[in-house]
Amino acid sequence: MPISRMKIVSNRTRYRWIALAVLAPTLAACGAGQSATEAAQAAQDRDVLVLATDDVARATRSPMSTGVVLTGSLDPYQVVEIRAQVPGLVRNLRVDRGAAVTRGQTLATIEAEGIRSQAAAAQANLALAQRQLESARILHENGAMSDLDFTAVQAAFEAARAQAAAAQENAQYASVTSPITGYVSNRMISEGEAANPGAPLFTVVDTDSLELKGQIPVEQAARVRVGLPVEFTLSAYPGRVFRGTVARVEPTADPTTRQVGVYLRLDNTQHRLVGGLFATGRILTGTMEDAVVVPTAAVRSGAGGEYVWVIEQGIVARRAIVTGERDETRGIVQIVEGLAGGEQVIAAPGAITEGTRVRVSGGPTEAAAREAA
Repeated sequence: MPISRMKIVSNRTRYRWIALAVLAPTLAACGAGQSATEAAQAAQDRDVLVLATDDVARATRSPMSTGVVLTGSLDPYQVVEIRAQVPGLVRNLRVDRGAAVTRGQTLATIEAEGIRSQAAAAQANLALAQRQLESARILHENGAMSDLDFTAVQAAFEAARAQAAAAQENAQYASVTSPITGYVSNRMISEGEAANPGAPLFTVVDTDSLELKGQIPVEQAARVRVGLPVEFTLSAYPGRVFRGTVARVEPTADPTTRQVGVYLRLDNTQHRLVGGLFATGRILTGTMEDAVVVPTAAVRSGAGGEYVWVIEQGIVARRAIVTGERDETRGIVQIVEGLAGGEQVIAAPGAITEGTRVRVSGGPTEAAAREAA
């Protein structure tokens, strides 16, 4: 009997200490001025996903421009490759990559063996033929030369003049000049290097205008015409919007891709941009006065199509949507079906599970989330 009593006392003492250990955090909280209800609420809050204000957005109604999107490389409108016209050695190389040049400016000289001497000889032959023609004219007028002989002298003079012109043209080819005003983007020849006819020497570009060549589906071609305004965003200039116009639209679609080529022109007379930048252009074709829009980051894709995570009374719900126009410059997308406007959606990346309880830290939904909990 005494042993049995000792066991009972020992077990009761152990359970009492366990109970005290379990209740200790709650008692400590109550001792610090926190009620049991508040302590329970704090425990529940540990199961709530806390979002920053930047992680959420509201579906709003807003005017939105409609358009057709093009992407591609923004290149100089004029690109000229200068090639050698005569054989010889490159001399007097005067420009290098990045140099500004004007139309007609000499870039280099090709020391073409025999070209200049041929031009000089042709000029001498022309001078001789002209003197012979003048003498023959005097004789013909005085009756001392027949019409047939005078015609032969005239033909010889014309031949000499044509030969001199050809020789002079060849001599001019020995001087390499720029056909446009712009900048040297590439130099493919060095001082003293041999050049053959047709060999590339320089590339000169005019960056006063830049051009984006893109393709659009044939179904959208009817919406695009020359002169429509275009908005550009460039990967090298995040957050900035550049504007241009549609310069040309190809009259036929590619039979293989069923795409229509469109060329967009961007003024660059201030030379703020360099060629070769990747651009996304949007041809503005109209305006919707009252569109439901959300940030592009809020739209997600899954097996069932596009959807958004909507916060309904502090609980995440998946909502299927149908999207329409996109405005990359504003970072928004039109919601055609699924949202009526005013709903709060999650616009931050990351894995979310439907039914998750959330609250926005410091946001207007924090109190609502607590009530829903």
